[in-house]
Amino acid sequence: MADKHVIMDDIAIRRALTRIAHEILEKNKGVENCWLIGVRTRGIYLARRIAERIAEIENVPVPVDELDVRGYRDDVARVHSGAMAPAGGSMEIKDKTIILFDDVLYTGRTVRAAMDALMDLGRPRMIQLAVLVDRGHRELPIRPDYVGKNVPTSKLEQIEVRLHEVDRIDEVIILQQRGHAE
Repeated sequence: MADKHVIMDDIAIRRALTRIAHEILEKNKGVENCWLIGVRTRGIYLARRIAERIAEIENVPVPVDELDVRGYRDDVARVHSGAMAPAGGSMEIKDKTIILFDDVLYTGRTVRAAMDALMDLGRPRMIQLAVLVDRGHRELPIRPDYVGKNVPTSKLEQIEVRLHEVDRIDEVIILQQRGHAE
């Protein structure tokens, strides 16, 4: 059994993404030569939402694409070798600032896999990382540039991001496993 606690509702998620959009614009002095890339599955929806906010704020479009990193994971059986094709066609990332989006940052292994995949597609000028939730417990020296919410967790807890595009609701919940001793 697990106890469920909502740590971000739809309003908190919207506010966090709006703040991240402003931080991206400030850090990069706009979005010229920037490309937003979401890690499949929920990262792409976050990247699209950020792109919409940037378009509202600056009145300029920013390219968005998605990346499937399953073939680059070192902690699951290899699905494919080589770069996974982006959903929107071929990515021309050479000399671009890539802003990589994921829903939850935990060990850092998904981000490492995404960086490996990006390097196989070309050499970006810079890679920045945006996450909705940073829960700690890193196994690799990876740090996000943009964070919606820092949520210190135990290893017995899980963070689940639910987005309207996939789950018909916007919320972030923390699941506490009951009956386990640390």
